Amino acid sequence: MKTALITLCDPGARVVRCLAAKLGDCQIYLHDCVTEPLEAERFPAVVKLTEKIFTQYPKLIYVAPCGVVVRAIAPMIRHKLSDPAVVVIDVGGRYAVSLLSGHEGGANQLALEAANAIGAEPVISTTTEAVKTLIVGVGCRRGAKAESIVGAIRTALEKVGAGVEEVRYLASAYLKSDEAGLLQAARELGLSLRFLSADEILSTTKQFSHSKWVAEKVKLPAVAEPSALLAGRRTKLILPKTIINGATVAIARENSL
Repeated sequence: MKTALITLCDPGARVVRCLAAKLGDCQIYLHDCVTEPLEAERFPAVVKLTEKIFTQYPKLIYVAPCGVVVRAIAPMIRHKLSDPAVVVIDVGGRYAVSLLSGHEGGANQLALEAANAIGAEPVISTTTEAVKTLIVGVGCRRGAKAESIVGAIRTALEKVGAGVEEVRYLASAYLKSDEAGLLQAARELGLSLRFLSADEILSTTKQFSHSKWVAEKVKLPAVAEPSALLAGRRTKLILPKTIINGATVAIARENSL
């Protein structure tokens, strides 16, 4: 199912290029003033464009100011069960905001997928998601089976007296983004999976255990602990890295204000 990617300027077009390459099955819409050489349909005004395409796509990602997008979609909004998922990304590619139809329409998941694609921070304000406070960081050997990873996650959660329903994200390093067993484990558990870039892990000042073996294998100081800590805000480890079923799992809790 196609995703519409819309932007108004050249910096936004560069973000769109990255999104299209990673997400696939996208239709790009560029404002007439954009000079970036991208295959796209052109438009002169974002409000008119939104009137045209709002009901044509199940997913829309605008790389544009949030206020502009709010004004463009406002006249078109009907119901959370029928409106498309709408995500807004700033032209710097820093944040992916779930703006409309977050839960029912899939914008929360779309924001996460877009964030993973470009190394942005997903912004999800749905109450049912915000009250989930645990982030499970996962590291695994190449080719690890989903069954082993699922078992490791469940066992780790049992160790801290928690259930899957309390987990906001599974998290891992971006180099694991094509790991079939990890992706399948997330699907089986019904959890969203966030990936952290190598730069984020290498530059963080958060404290975590380093692994010489991991450093030799993947050129990172660790995977599970930094992923758990960095995938949320105001995080604190409640389960240090623990090897279970051949997978390394760490759990962090997000603390409220």
